[in-house]
Amino acid sequence: MRCAKLALVSASVVALTACGTVQTDDDPLVLTTFTVLADMTRTVAGDHVRVESITKPGAEVHGYEPTPGDLRHATEADLVLDNGLGLERWFEQFLADTEAAHVVLSEGIEALPIGDASSTQLNPHAWMSPVTAQIYVDNIEAALSELAPEHAADFAANAAAYRTELQAVHDELVTTLATVPEHQRALVTCEGAFGYLVRDAGMREAYLWPVNSDQQGTPQQIARTVDFVRDNDIPAVFCESTVSDKAQRQVAADTGAAYGGTLYVDSLSEPDGPVPTYLDLLRHDVATITSGLSS
Repeated sequence: MRCAKLALVSASVVALTACGTVQTDDDPLVLTTFTVLADMTRTVAGDHVRVESITKPGAEVHGYEPTPGDLRHATEADLVLDNGLGLERWFEQFLADTEAAHVVLSEGIEALPIGDASSTQLNPHAWMSPVTAQIYVDNIEAALSELAPEHAADFAANAAAYRTELQAVHDELVTTLATVPEHQRALVTCEGAFGYLVRDAGMREAYLWPVNSDQQGTPQQIARTVDFVRDNDIPAVFCESTVSDKAQRQVAADTGAAYGGTLYVDSLSEPDGPVPTYLDLLRHDVATITSGLSS
């Protein structure tokens, strides 16, 4: 379990944690591209390294524009972690300005295409499946053990416990979906961000647009999604927290399906929000999906 910081001393130079350990600015700094990866890394790292996210809670990672401060901060990092699979094209600026080690956390994952059958674009949202997320954990553990080998045993223990929790989330999803009629086991969302989750859970998917862009919620996208929902008698549709749900609510109105709720993908919430950690994000999404499809 991750330790909480209790107090800051000497202008954040020293941080006392609930486990009684002390973090200082001398500890290695790991920089991640977005909050989900930062939380996963903190869970494996414990209090042995400092972990920070470039983007803030609630930010949309696809089209993020780095600030001069972000670029300066990158030069301080000892290790930088990104998702890969074409998600953070803006991240190349960071690699040009830092000498830190760099690890792509989706390395080793069997990437899925996004879009129609002829698409060559890869779906970058592999972390959205609790099963493929365990490969992220493997890669984080290996990267941290290379960075701070004296703490490798702790990283391994934390990673093993984390993988067990992730598998439990997947098992809960599959068990609950077994009560839903097979033809209704489909996830209909705004963005095509759930390909890995639906594959690993034995579902189908439909979405308004493949990746967040300027062309969101067009009449053609809405009409195609309406046809899918009607043809398959889908009981509920959903949308992600970082985009407008207007088009998906139109799908619900046109088909009689329920609007099942908001799903979180690219970002965690603030600590007092609904998904302050990655496990909270997965559990929230799984509960929202299964509740909507089971109603």
